Amino acid sequence: MLKNSNQSYGWVSIAVHWLMALAIFFMFGLGLYMVELTYYDPWYKGSLDLHKSLGIILMGLWLFRFVWRCINIKPQELPGPKLEQLAARLGHQVLYILMLLLLLSGYFISTADGKPISVFELFEVPALPWSFDNQEDIVGDIHFWLAWGLIGFVAVHIMAALKHQLINKDGGLSRILKASK
Repeated sequence: MLKNSNQSYGWVSIAVHWLMALAIFFMFGLGLYMVELTYYDPWYKGSLDLHKSLGIILMGLWLFRFVWRCINIKPQELPGPKLEQLAARLGHQVLYILMLLLLLSGYFISTADGKPISVFELFEVPALPWSFDNQEDIVGDIHFWLAWGLIGFVAVHIMAALKHQLINKDGGLSRILKASK
């Protein structure tokens, strides 16, 4: 089952969800590592190039995920209080918005000097024809806080999924682990 059903997410949604989850944690760890490197560190440029390339790939994956979410049915909400269902909907929206803003801010940092982003030396993503004073520093601060905000919301998302699986026993986590009809 590739597409979503009323009861479960399909394999495409599941694969993209977990691929992005792993990539986000990897990118967060790489980002923490990168900021500790000095310009003369042997892996300074390599880590930066990897971070930028993966960021562009993640942007494409985010766009695919967003479109896929829009054209597929959404599994039924889990049973529970209306306030909890509202928090789940808003929480998912915040996750999508934080991911998008984080990816866009990374792009604005990387192209502040007007140069394109090389993606694994396979193709380039052009810079915008404009920038503003101190763009790299200002947007860098925003990127930093967005990254921490995303990790915080992901932690809440994980706790909510575990609550549904272990306390409510309503199969909430199972829906994103395996597809069913």
